[in-house]
Order: sequence, then C-alpha cells, then structure tokens
Amino acid sequence: MTLEENDHKHFRLSSVAGSKMLEYSGSTWHEDCFVCHGCEKPIGAEAFIPAENNYYCVPCYEGRLAPRCSHCNKALTKGGVTYRDEVWHKECFVCTGCKTTLAGQPFTSEGENPYCVKCFSSLYAKKCAGCNTAITGFGDGKYISFEERQWHQPCFKCSRCSVSLVGSGFFPDRDQILCTDCNNDD
Repeated sequence: MTLEENDHKHFRLSSVAGSKMLEYSGSTWHEDCFVCHGCEKPIGAEAFIPAENNYYCVPCYEGRLAPRCSHCNKALTKGGVTYRDEVWHKECFVCTGCKTTLAGQPFTSEGENPYCVKCFSSLYAKKCAGCNTAITGFGDGKYISFEERQWHQPCFKCSRCSVSLVGSGFFPDRDQILCTDCNNDD
C-alpha cells in the first residue's frame, strides 16, 4: 500500500428490513458487526482504513499501523516523502541548512543530510573558474573540469577571444585557458 492510498474510507449506508447495513468493496455488514480489528469497537459509518486484510478505525490505524515520520515520529496517514528509505511528512522534510521545505523542489544531499540548492551551493559546491558562481549540477548541470578548476559548460571559453572551448583543444597558460589560435599568436 502506498502512502497515497491511505486515505480514510467511508461506507455506503442502506436499510434492509429495518436494519442498517454497511456496504464496502462488494461486502455487506450489519452496522454493529463491522468492528475495528484493533479495538474491536463498531466502526459504524465513521471513517476507517483498510490495511493487512482488515479494517481499522482511524485512531487504531494511526496508533498501530501507520508509518511514522522520521522527523516528528507522528503517524503518516497520507501523502508524504520517502528519502533514503524513510518516510517524512511533507512539512517535516526540510533543508538541513535553512529549514525550508524540500518537498516538490529540487534538492541534493551531503552525506546523510538533504539541502536546498541554495544552501548546498553556498556550503559545498565548487565555484566556476569563469563566472565564480556555484556549479550545482541542476539546470544546465554539465561542466568541464581541468586540474583543480571547473567551469560551467557555457563559461568554458578562451580567456582572450571568448570563443567556446567545449569540444575543442585548449592550452593552459598560467591561470588562463587559450584556444589554438590565441595560443599560436604568442
């Protein structure tokens, strides 16, 4: 059962010869006979959750079977995020740095810790030798690496004439990189 399927279910009530009957998923029960598998109290027409071939009232399901959020340890009954084989409420899955919610947005990790792009960039990302901004791997994530320097692919240009060096030969000249033509002009 996925987290999305854990929505509360309700019965359709009908009357048969003066007795209330509950109908769900092709089966029918007397109202007093349909009981929670956990507490054995009649569920009646209240919300319930089917799980493990049984039916549970909401408090029993949340207390006994619902997965627990890795952050707050409260029951996770619908929705949620799975990260490193653990489940989290969407609002509990936050950036380790700034605590902004990460659900639904790009994020990355350092070790076991998730980070938003901004925090990861400021804390861990390498800087482009061309524009001096972070190389995050998001968006146009391709980059060039040479010796101890990295460049965003669009920033990998000749230091003199600014022609793109992507896919071309280049020549290192101290802290500059040169295209063939500029190197031959020396």
